Amino acid sequence: MIVSFEHVGSTSVPGLAAKPIIDIDVIYDKPENLPQIIKALESVGYRHEGNKGIEGRESFKASEGSIKQHFYVCKVGTLGLKNHLTLRDHLRSNPQDRDEYEKLKIEIAHLYQTAPEEYMEAKTSFILKILKKYSLTEDELKQIEAVNVAKK
Repeated sequence: MIVSFEHVGSTSVPGLAAKPIIDIDVIYDKPENLPQIIKALESVGYRHEGNKGIEGRESFKASEGSIKQHFYVCKVGTLGLKNHLTLRDHLRSNPQDRDEYEKLKIEIAHLYQTAPEEYMEAKTSFILKILKKYSLTEDELKQIEAVNVAKK
């Protein structure tokens, strides 16, 4: 049912400062497998939270007491997955951008300690600057921006 597991987010980039939260993408390719994957995850304590506005990426919350994590189930080829993997792979292979991103994250972490939506929004310009270097369309970039900007 599952194609692969991907460690994404800042903890997946060697040398990048990160909050103690692990980001995991579980990748599947056949839509008919999604209900079984959801059921299997729920049976081990994960709560399905829907796609949170990102088509092809289902969000899950771990049970209390688990390691802090962002846990997603993503369909192969979807924008949410492309976003995660492209940014991760770029930062892994471009130390200058990694260091610039780290500086930004440290700066804004102090400003938005209790406001994760604003923290994400403050990182969005940098993320889009990186993603523009790759094969994402203008429409895809706008979709990523729309999801990352806090709803006020």
